[in-house]
Amino acid sequence: MNRKSENRNFAVLALLLILTSASAVLSMKLGSAAIGFTDILSAMIGMGNPEVSDLIYSYRLPRVAVALAAGACLSVAGVIAQSVMRNPLAAPDTLGLTSGAGLAAVIVTILFPGQFPPLLTMAAFGGGVVAAIAVYLLAYRKGIIPVRLALVGIAVSAFCSSGIQLLISKSTSNVSSALIWLGGSLWGRSWPQFMQMLPGLVILIPIVWYLGLRLDVLRLGDPLAKNLGVGVERTRMFFLAIAVMLTALAVSAVGTIGFVGLITPHAARKLVGSRHRILIPTAAVLGGLVILIADALGRGMLPPLEIPAGLLVSVIGGPYFLFLLWQRAKQRN
Repeated sequence: MNRKSENRNFAVLALLLILTSASAVLSMKLGSAAIGFTDILSAMIGMGNPEVSDLIYSYRLPRVAVALAAGACLSVAGVIAQSVMRNPLAAPDTLGLTSGAGLAAVIVTILFPGQFPPLLTMAAFGGGVVAAIAVYLLAYRKGIIPVRLALVGIAVSAFCSSGIQLLISKSTSNVSSALIWLGGSLWGRSWPQFMQMLPGLVILIPIVWYLGLRLDVLRLGDPLAKNLGVGVERTRMFFLAIAVMLTALAVSAVGTIGFVGLITPHAARKLVGSRHRILIPTAAVLGGLVILIADALGRGMLPPLEIPAGLLVSVIGGPYFLFLLWQRAKQRN
């Protein structure tokens, strides 16, 4: 990559960071209690009204932080899935990771209400791992073909989604909290949910960024990757394990927000290209921005009612997924 392209990519990333910062301030302004921009800025530098500062730091700022963290985790998980599978349709949703984590988390929500957050995280991680193992075993035929893996993932995702609907229809308690969680609503999310995702932000995503060159090699195809000395199956499983963990962290915190891991990696590639050292931070910022804007729109469209962020993202993601299917079919023809 030449110097001009690098400068352009860094400029795009900087612009996204500025846009995200502006969106975060706007999101903190929205709510039942009106807060001005000057009040927000004063609170951020420690010179604001104590009551306003408490409202911002206890409720609105953590909600923004949760949105950004969840979007980053889901988006990077999507980058991993699409890169190791070499399939633009691969994502935590289409590989069954989101639904598997969601099914386990719904079971915990219904059977063990009010439990401490780590239990929900562990359940979501366990569900994501089980779904990933099921997809891998069902798709394995003397090796893994990315297209077959994606198709099996869609089938496992549909199975887990059916299990979620069955549990909700048969349960008589804690259904409302499960439905709010399944809708991908950020209502009531605070610092504990952000802390759940912190390992993904400070450990997992930096690991993926550091090993970005291996993802670049995997995108070249298995034969060439093997010739370059990369253990393809081992490397693929390692990155998929990280994708499972990132998905589980996000799902346990905000519920099943679909399509973020599908649409934001595509958008990031169009903006900065496919080199993972720049693609990963760009996708992380873009994923957080998408959920942040969806949450802000959900709060501002029909106040005092809140439209779940997951619903608004699906309104965009569903048609985009169909567009990708049509585009793939057109390329094959």
